[in-house]
Amino acid sequence: MKASRILELARECGFELAGVARAEPLAEDNQLYLDWISRGMAGAMGYLTDRRAVVRTDPRLLLESAQSIVCVGKIYNVAGPSSADANSYGRISRYAWGEDYHDVMRAELEDLARKLGNHHHWKVCVDTAPLLERSYARRAGLGWIGKNTCLINQGIGSWIFLGEILTSLELEPDSPPPDRCGTCTRCIDACPTGAIPAEGYEIDARRCISYLTIELRGAIPKELRPGIGSHLFGCDICQDVCPWNREAPVTNEQAFERRHAAPDLEEAAQITEDEFREMFRKSPVRRAKYAGFLRNVAIAMGNSGDQKFRVPLSSLAESADETVAEHARWALERIATA
Repeated sequence: MKASRILELARECGFELAGVARAEPLAEDNQLYLDWISRGMAGAMGYLTDRRAVVRTDPRLLLESAQSIVCVGKIYNVAGPSSADANSYGRISRYAWGEDYHDVMRAELEDLARKLGNHHHWKVCVDTAPLLERSYARRAGLGWIGKNTCLINQGIGSWIFLGEILTSLELEPDSPPPDRCGTCTRCIDACPTGAIPAEGYEIDARRCISYLTIELRGAIPKELRPGIGSHLFGCDICQDVCPWNREAPVTNEQAFERRHAAPDLEEAAQITEDEFREMFRKSPVRRAKYAGFLRNVAIAMGNSGDQKFRVPLSSLAESADETVAEHARWALERIATA
């Protein structure tokens, strides 16, 4: 099957990008990954460091008969939120403004896998599978891995969800594009918590706002809280400042339409656990858990320096969850000295 036909089928299924990589180990990428986790850069994300770390070194451990990997990209960029009073609102990462992309991508990948033919074994992967998906996406020609570790496509930018189909079909592989980050350091310079080292091309998850607000359970280190700003779930700063996103196209996918971009902080501080589950029922935001979300709300209120948050913070300081209560007390102290 020709590359042009694979791209045509991929577009029929809802993807803007598609390419093919060989289903084989990537020795250099594997070594970089194993070195990264050996230095503790994954923080508390055990699913990156347990036995699945070994599985990531060879896609054939996911599908023994795999010969090729069809890599796809789907745009999730939508128009940004606006607010007359930024202090009143929290920030949610763009990828979580709409419905959970895992469900959308998985259904479309399965559709594409069937379109590739009836006589092949296949397995679809979104980002929950132990696969170095950005490395294979680069090999498949979808883009290069930037200094902020995002996959960047020259024509589309980095607001892209990635997905893969491991298949027993032997398909002609594509080739990776050149790295076009050049001497630019905008993402490195803009990160408020210093999560990207001076040379770039890796993230210290322990300092990353996305990790701190989503993956980390319990207390966030006090020295990192000011840098979190008003982020409640994830962070887009390194992508917002990337020159390759200046003219990034907007998605046509209705499931990704903006629903949860900028929650009102006072309202967010008062929601019950049942309301949280219902509000974010189809959203990636539920991954932060209720207590984690309230913890993040408290930090955002404290960082605003706005005295109007004294009342909701005082209520959160009485929470039965000690992590929430401690962060609310910290926030009260912060606005007291603002």
